[in-house]
Amino acid sequence: MMMEFLEKADFSPLFISLKTGIAATVICFFLGIFAASRIYRAGPKTKALLDGLLTMPLVLPPTVAGFFLLLIFSLKRPFGNALYTHFGIKAVQTWLGCVIAASVIAFPLMYRNARAAFEQVDENLIHAARTLGMSEWEIFRRVLMPAAKPGIVSGTVLTFARALGEYGATSMLAGNIPGKTGTIAQKIAMVIQNGDYATAGFWTAVIIVIAFVIVVIMNLGTSGR
Repeated sequence: MMMEFLEKADFSPLFISLKTGIAATVICFFLGIFAASRIYRAGPKTKALLDGLLTMPLVLPPTVAGFFLLLIFSLKRPFGNALYTHFGIKAVQTWLGCVIAASVIAFPLMYRNARAAFEQVDENLIHAARTLGMSEWEIFRRVLMPAAKPGIVSGTVLTFARALGEYGATSMLAGNIPGKTGTIAQKIAMVIQNGDYATAGFWTAVIIVIAFVIVVIMNLGTSGR
């Protein structure tokens, strides 16, 4: 019976979720580290303001973030219309919308973990590197990043996990189009509404296994072993 179920199962939600999670994690990795490296040394007032803005998607309901994204990227709005007219870029009801929504929701996890990791680096290491004549880029690449590695790894893994399971903002911006924008989270919600608990249970088990693997990887990455 299980073999028959697996043969008939549509695994597109897994592939869509994985590629969305990977793409969003790559985007958040670079943007999060860039933002964290600029803000962690800022003054208290500047840091409080910018930190509040960048962390907002973490505290807002995902549907609220999705609503704002829909207002921005809708073809009926100036920005979304300009993107589509001049560059042929469409985010609404496309896989790109999945990536954008997942990136926005997951970004605060990467940013906050990276910033916390940078703040815990011993300033004496940075001062010593400057006395040796290292440039700021060399200090960032050879001193700051290696010293902040546990926090960076933790942020990256948590970002992937959050992007992988994102539902609210994704459903608002990208919709739930089977084989195109239908992620695991959306698949579970859809089949539950139809009373298909077997399929919901299967995908729930899949996401639980993935989540467990992610936690194990994070623990191994931050333990230094």
